[in-house]
Amino acid sequence: MTSQEEEEDDGGGDDDDVDGRDLFDETSKRYKQNGNFRNASETKFMNADLDHYGNELPPSSSRRLGNQPIGNLPSTTGTYSGRANYILQDFSLKTDKRRGTLKQNQESNLPEVERVYRVLCKFHTHIPKLELALHDSGVFLKQSLVEKVLKRCGDAGNLAFRFFIWASKQPGYSHSFDTYKLMIKILGKMRQFDTVWALLEEMKKENPYLITPETFIMLMRRFASARMVRKAIEVLDEMPKFGCEPDDHTFGCLLDALCKNGHVKEAASLFEDMKLRFPPNLKYYTCLLNGWCKDGKLMEAKFILIQMREAGFTPDIVVYNTLLSGYAVLGKIEDGLDLLREMRSKGCPPNAASYTVLIQSLCSQGKMEAAMRLFTDMSRNECVADVVTYTTLISGFCKAAKVDNAYELLQNMVEHGCHPNQSTYFHILVAHEKKEELEECLELVSKMKRTGCLPDLNICNTVIRLACKLGQVEEALSAWNEIEETGFSPGIESFTILIHGLLNHGSLIEACGYFKEMVQRGLMSVPQYGTLKELMNTLLRAEKLEMASEMWEVIKNSGANLNVFSHTIWVHALFEHGHVKEACSRCIEMLDSGFMPQPDTYAKLMRGLRKLFNREIAYVITTKVRQMAADRNISFKSYARRGERIMIDKQKAKKE
Repeated sequence: MTSQEEEEDDGGGDDDDVDGRDLFDETSKRYKQNGNFRNASETKFMNADLDHYGNELPPSSSRRLGNQPIGNLPSTTGTYSGRANYILQDFSLKTDKRRGTLKQNQESNLPEVERVYRVLCKFHTHIPKLELALHDSGVFLKQSLVEKVLKRCGDAGNLAFRFFIWASKQPGYSHSFDTYKLMIKILGKMRQFDTVWALLEEMKKENPYLITPETFIMLMRRFASARMVRKAIEVLDEMPKFGCEPDDHTFGCLLDALCKNGHVKEAASLFEDMKLRFPPNLKYYTCLLNGWCKDGKLMEAKFILIQMREAGFTPDIVVYNTLLSGYAVLGKIEDGLDLLREMRSKGCPPNAASYTVLIQSLCSQGKMEAAMRLFTDMSRNECVADVVTYTTLISGFCKAAKVDNAYELLQNMVEHGCHPNQSTYFHILVAHEKKEELEECLELVSKMKRTGCLPDLNICNTVIRLACKLGQVEEALSAWNEIEETGFSPGIESFTILIHGLLNHGSLIEACGYFKEMVQRGLMSVPQYGTLKELMNTLLRAEKLEMASEMWEVIKNSGANLNVFSHTIWVHALFEHGHVKEACSRCIEMLDSGFMPQPDTYAKLMRGLRKLFNREIAYVITTKVRQMAADRNISFKSYARRGERIMIDKQKAKKE
């Protein structure tokens, strides 16, 4: 695979797609109706009166039955806007100082990218204010800046999209190929494929020369990683509509994307069907070989090798290494060693990757002595180890709890002129984390910096997690600062690690502050259920009902994609900590938002209300649930019985 193909491979096999769901669906619908992508964005997605997913906000509960009020159902909306908001704002000021942020009169000294990013984080739910703030930010809009801002947004794809739309409307500015490509990549990562097609239609009308086969290759890879095989294949037929004819390279990339995402059967079938249109070449065979090897199907892989030779193609180093990886996956090291000897005899000497794939298999089995023997054999055959080889061995020693050996190999690596990377240091760091050796972790991070290797998100997250576990909150926050100082954008994982750590340490106000910041950065498009549950239960255990209610309102007002599971977490947390009436109030809010409670949620609330002798609220909830069950053709009696059974089973499980 060439370097160009490797670059195009980005996203082909990853599983980090952010589930944005219906974030841009309305935008795409408006596009189809109006025929104009920007107008569609402005009329729905960019409307400040709607949530930041372009969906109408759910109606708030009237909490009435007919003309009669339900009774004294407590409501927490707005109850925490006084003292607790002051506390959170005060914490925000303290953490701003702790993070070294500049005062308002120094904002102009910030880099332009950071200035724009902060504006997006602050105003992304208020479009008019956002546009005004961006206009007043004083940045000079150019294509390189737009590209950097889109990258700075990280996982927050909705922030990136908002900025992309705003930039497209500015006088004297037009998006470049790179900005379009990056935006399509972000949208594809969020699985907003309708919006991608809408964006391509806009490009076709305004900048058709920017549409290249590479654009569609990226789209194919995103469809493949989303397990949408048919859609990925259909891209081939859509390309001519945009003035791009698929060629051999495009078809090869499609096969590669399918095989790397576990769709090798479909790829093999497509390969056979398209032989007349796209004559077989070495790359096609290699893609299929790789797919079968990844699946551990060596018989099918060897059959592809036979077909390849019959078609007149001689296996190269990539083919051999692919087959070696197949042997390694199944732990067939002896077969792999035989293949190494065959490679030498046929004039195709093994390279570092050839040895590394077998070394990796031995390390994963804990056979470090055998791995080191193969490493020595590698040097004997004048094959120079690269950073991947060294990192693989270091990882193996760390997993085997032989950190001293890992450090020796690290020193050997440097002496042979091979520079360690973040991944190399990360494995040693994880070994120290397991032993709860924070000082050693911090010392290793300092060593990294001295050698010019800046800590990445994985490194910082590891330090944050360990520091929080040991109660060293200041060290955790220092590592957090490191993330932003090195230009990385904290993602969902970074926030959840820090929030969980602060909650475990009892730093509730700080945890709420970072949770609020995570929401404000647009990283709660889909609630992180574990974090939400931990936050709510911890706050309620500490009798911080108002603070918990404030956090719920923060999520609601952010326009996060709340569903039945997020509502259930909140209702159950309230109930478990004795706030039965408040739980009922939130259940009614949930029903009025169109979500039907889980059967055990309903059963739990009914039990609680029976203990409180509150028939009125029970009647209201039951009436609403009955109506919703009828609308969905669900038997209410079966629903209620199922809830009771679940409750009984849970009680039995607790006793056991």
